[in-house]
Order: sequence, then C-alpha cells, then structure tokens
Amino acid sequence: MLELSGQTPRCNPEAPYKMYSTFSDPNQAEYPLTKLRDIPGLFLHPVATLKHYQRASLRPDVIAGATVAVILIPQAIAYALIADLPPQVGLYSAIVAAIVGALWGSSNHLQTGPTNAQSLLVFSVLLSSSASNPSEWVLYGAVLAILVGLIRLLMGIARLGMLVNFVSDSVIVGFTAGAGILISIKQIPSLLGVSVSGTSAVETSRDLATHISEVHLFTLAIGLGSIVAILLFKRINPKIPGALISMIGAGALVALLNLEPFGVATLGELPKGFPPLVVPPILNFELIGELFTGAIAIAAIGLIEAISIGRSIANQSGQRLDSNQELVGQGLANIATGLFSGYPVSGSFTRSAVNYDSGGMTPLASASSGVMVLIALLLFAQPAGYIPRAALSGVLIVTSIGMIDRTEILRILRGTRGDAIIMLITFFGTILLNIEMAVLFGIFMSFAVYILRTSTPRVRPVTPDAEFKHFLHQPEKSACPQLAIIDILGDLYFGAATHVEQAVQRYQAEHPEQRFLLLRMEHVNQCDISGIHALEHIVHLYRDSGGDVFLTKVHKPIRQFMHSTNFDSLLGEENFIEGDSVISHLFYRVLDPAICIYECDVRVFLECQNLPKQFEGIYREIRTEVPGDGIPVVTPDELWKLMHSPVIPQIIDVREKREYYLGHIPGAMSFPLSQLFSGENDLPTGQKLVFVCRGGRRSLRAAHHAQKAGYQNTAVLQGGMLAWEREGLLEAVDYLTKNKGVL
Repeated sequence: MLELSGQTPRCNPEAPYKMYSTFSDPNQAEYPLTKLRDIPGLFLHPVATLKHYQRASLRPDVIAGATVAVILIPQAIAYALIADLPPQVGLYSAIVAAIVGALWGSSNHLQTGPTNAQSLLVFSVLLSSSASNPSEWVLYGAVLAILVGLIRLLMGIARLGMLVNFVSDSVIVGFTAGAGILISIKQIPSLLGVSVSGTSAVETSRDLATHISEVHLFTLAIGLGSIVAILLFKRINPKIPGALISMIGAGALVALLNLEPFGVATLGELPKGFPPLVVPPILNFELIGELFTGAIAIAAIGLIEAISIGRSIANQSGQRLDSNQELVGQGLANIATGLFSGYPVSGSFTRSAVNYDSGGMTPLASASSGVMVLIALLLFAQPAGYIPRAALSGVLIVTSIGMIDRTEILRILRGTRGDAIIMLITFFGTILLNIEMAVLFGIFMSFAVYILRTSTPRVRPVTPDAEFKHFLHQPEKSACPQLAIIDILGDLYFGAATHVEQAVQRYQAEHPEQRFLLLRMEHVNQCDISGIHALEHIVHLYRDSGGDVFLTKVHKPIRQFMHSTNFDSLLGEENFIEGDSVISHLFYRVLDPAICIYECDVRVFLECQNLPKQFEGIYREIRTEVPGDGIPVVTPDELWKLMHSPVIPQIIDVREKREYYLGHIPGAMSFPLSQLFSGENDLPTGQKLVFVCRGGRRSLRAAHHAQKAGYQNTAVLQGGMLAWEREGLLEAVDYLTKNKGVL
C-alpha cells in the first residue's frame, strides 16, 4: 500500500488556506515590497494616532499607564542587572522604548521595554565582545540597540513582517525555558551574597559549590523574604504589585537598619535626570562586525516576542494589527533607546496584559507608562539606591521560573517530532552553549523543518465515504480498478514538485491496472514551472500506459498559470473537470463498463451501485488487459461508407442491453459480451463482422474472442460509440422498449 508522507504546515487539509498571516496586512500576498510612496506613512503613524485620539480615552489610558509603570520600574532595574548593565540603563530604556514603541507601533496595548529574554541575549553578546569595563559595556549595549533597531526597521520597510510567522513557536518555548533556568542560576550568587567568576550555567554552578560556605545570612534572608512576599501577594491577589512592594520594603529595611555596613549590597544612588543623549560609535565597522551576529539573534527573538504578544492581545481586543508597522515601531524604539543610553528592548507580555486588563484604550496608555517612569526617576532616584540586590535577585528568580511554560513544553513533547527536536536543541543550547548561536540555530531549524514539510506534501489516494459525499484516505478500502483518485495536500512549487511526481510514479507502479488518474487540486494554492513540469511528466506516464489524467478543483490563478504555460493544451480542455459531476463524467464517458460489469467485484462509486455484475460464465482469462495488434480497426467514416456499400458488414454491439437501447448504430445486433463469452448464441457467418462498444475496449475483447473461435473477417470500430457520436452519425433508439421500463 502506498504511503505518501509529509504534511502541509499551517493548513487545514479540508479547506483552502490563505498564504498570509492573519496578523499581517493581507496585501502582503500581492505586494511583497513597500512602494516608495508608502514609506512616509510608516513614519507618520503617530500623526494619525493623535489625529483620531478621543478625549474620553485619556483617563483610562493614564490609569493603565500608571499601573504598568508600577510593574515596569522594578522590572527595568532587574532586567538591566541580568544584562550586567547599570540599573539606570534599564530605566532609560523603559522610558524611551515605551513612548516610541507605542507611538510608532500598530498595537493599542503592546508595551515595549526591557525584557528577560532580550536582557539575557544582550549579556551573552556583550560577554563575548571586546568590551573591557562597565562604561564600554554601556556603550556597546547602545550600539547593539541601534543595530537591532536598524534590522527591524528595514524589515518593516521591506514588508518582511510575515517572515516572523515561519519561525516555530518551539524556538520561543525552548529559549524562554532555557533563559528562565539560566537567569535563575545567574541570580543565585546575588541571592546568597557570594561572588563567583563563572559566567556560564556550568561555571556558575561549579563556583557556587566551592563558595557555599561564604553565604551572607543577612543577604540571604532579604532575598528569601522578597521571594516569599512576592508569592504571598500573588496568592492573595495577582493584581497586587508584589515585586514593587517587596523591593520598597527591602529598601526601607536596609535604610532603617543601616545594613550596608554589614555587607548587604545595594543598587547605590541612581543618577537623577532625563536619559542622556549619546552618540555611539555606529560607524565603527570593526565593532559592528563584532556585534552583528548577536544583533541578528536579538532582533529575531525580539520580533517574534513582540509580534506574538501583540497578536495574543489583539485576539482578545479584536484589533487588527499591521506587522510591518509594528516592525517599524520596534525598530525606531530600539534606535531611540540606543541614542538615549539604553540597550535592546522588545514587547513584554506581562506588562502588555496589565495594560489591556487595566483598561488601556490607545497606544498613549503605553506611552504614558514611560512618562510615569521618568517622573519616578526624577523624584525617587536617591531612595531607590537603598534597594538591595538580593531583593532584585528574588524578583528575577520568581519571574524567570514563571517563564518556564511546563504545560506548553509537555504539549510540544507529545506533538510532532520536529517541534520537539527544535525545542530541545534551543533549550539545551541556551543553557549550555553560546546563547545567540543557540537561538539562530533554532530559527534555522524552524526554516529547515518548514521547507521539509512544504517540500513533502501529503499525496494520498482517496475513495468516497460510505455516504458518497466526501473523499477520504481509506487505505483499508478497495479502490476502483480503473481510476486512481489522488489528493495533493500542498503546493506544487520547485521544492515539492519532485516529491509529488515521485509519489504518483510509485503509486502508478504499484497499481498499473489503474489506467486513469484524477488529481484533486483543491489544496494546491501555489504552482510554478517546476510544478507544471511534474504534471507534464505525470500526464505522459499515464498516457504512455494507455490511460489519461484528469484534474479537478483547480484554483483560478493556477488555472490561468496552466494556460499561460500551455499545459492546458497538453492536457486538453476536456480533461479539466469541475463541479460535483466529475465522477459521473468519468464513469459514463471514460471508464470501461466491461471492467465494471465483468471484472470488478467492488462498488466504489455511487454510480456503481445499480450496475449489473456478471461474473458467472465469463471468459475470465481476459481481464483488464486489452488485446494488442492483429485486429483491424475501422473509423466511424469508414464504417459509414461500408454500411452504404454493396457488401454490408454485420455490426455486433457488445454493450449491455440498456446501453444498446439508449442508442446504437442502425442495423447493429445486440450481442452483450457476457452472451458472447458464454457461447449461448453463435455469431453470424458469411459476412464481415464489425464489433462495437462504448469506447473500444469491449469490442477488442469480443473480436479477439471471435478470432480464436474461427471468425477471421473481423474488425473493431475505433473509438466505439463515443467516436461515432462525435462524428454526428445517425443512431437508432428503441423508444418502445425504453418506455416499457426495460432500461
């Protein structure tokens, strides 16, 4: 039995699907690149936002922005520490990114700023760079933000937002879970109050084991207390800003008890003022080359992160998003952040969800959160310096453990092997290897799996269901001995054409008796010249075997492409059959009734159900094969002339009685094939015998049988009654018999 493997990603096999994402602008399918006149509109997006802003939205937007700011402040500080950057860098990034990302993005609720994943990637990239001191790390982080912003911005201008959809969710799940573990391990030294030199998970764990006796009890108590407080507030009411409260409480405790002299490490006083404008060495091509690979990884993960979050929130709000505008917003947010002493940013799911749940109505809600953080920095920079690092580590450990989506991991492991492999490689690569390379490798594998799946679409034989309403893949059910029906569940492009062609070739080799092939093209949405070549080879394969190929449910654009490439001329217009009558057409106009009546003991189609089956007394040696050369043929015109010549031949119609009564050649004798083979009556002698059937196969068998019985002056009507009808020659109809109900 044929097993034609592969599957079509992202496709309902029971219905045609569109090639563009529901998140993206559907015009991408027709216009892959932005026209020059459209580019200014991408940058003037804030004008449209402010122009249509309604005063009624101001109050809910400000309230939502203030709520988000309460969460954003501790996260911005904590995430900056993950990247091993000063806490003020996180606050600067939070201020600038929230404002720019909101005004130039397309989502009403996506909150842009520092995130766990981006911070960990930044740390990995900066760790492997040539930066040798904290000030260089800050400068390199700003350059990295600008590079990331430029990559995202160019993708938005080029309308490449839909590329994000081709990266498997397994990459995000694997990276996020690995990042959660890595961040937790990285924060344990600060939680314990010990110093370690290792940077990787393995090195940090090894150093912790050797310094476990140096644990600082005050620091550990503060860190564990923060964790307990956060978990307690979350249990009481998830909306309570437990992280902020625990940090304020820990800072107040340090200030009141004067714990700094006892070895409790704190943030130190934060610089007061607006984010400082800097000019990073963006034209230093050596530095750009050093950071570029990492920038690609950060840009890719950030894009997937932001667009996935935006799509998730939009599914709840009902907003339709433009992924390309979102790319522009994310790009400009990173560029602006880099120019104002920040580091790479992306969308935050937690803060975006809070923004939506708090009643934010427009992008100004997210922008106002940045303004709130700026006000807090101006007013509370000095007291924020008392916040202990152990408290921040506690916040990060709770947050990072929450990044591990155990439910989704189990779902992926129980799903397809490809998704599971991608997730596991990305997960372990994030923990044990170079993080940005693990991410890029996971993305590369996503594309590889996508290409593999689309290049091996399912090509499966189908048969009607029990009610004859749908065609299903039923390998246990017997197929028609004459007609193969094959569904192509995928596109016929250069990557898949060879697979489809070889699959059909294998099927034809396994079922050589099925001379006719019906290809169902309902799920083929794209076809290129390679696909046309594959179809041409399939047509030649079946026609060389004495059969033919028919197509049904061909989409209009593909039909037009087949016309422009002259494939329809090769196949023939009559071989394109649309509508629900395709089986009836083939059954009554193409298939050989002799096989249906005398040889086939299965009733595959609805049309077969009332067909008489005669197996007893039949010459069983003649099966589906038709006798070859040696039997003369006459064309309809030649037979017509013979019928009007002095020596008139005897026409023997070997079709069934019901076929004969519906229409036959005048003067023809009805001599069904079963009657001929059973020997019930003798054929006429003394004159030329011309055997006739519907298409020519039964008559060839009859003539072959007659020759073996000693009738040498025989011939066959070429093309049978179908050819006779095409020539418009006269037919006789027994109306009396028909009206008596014999038919």
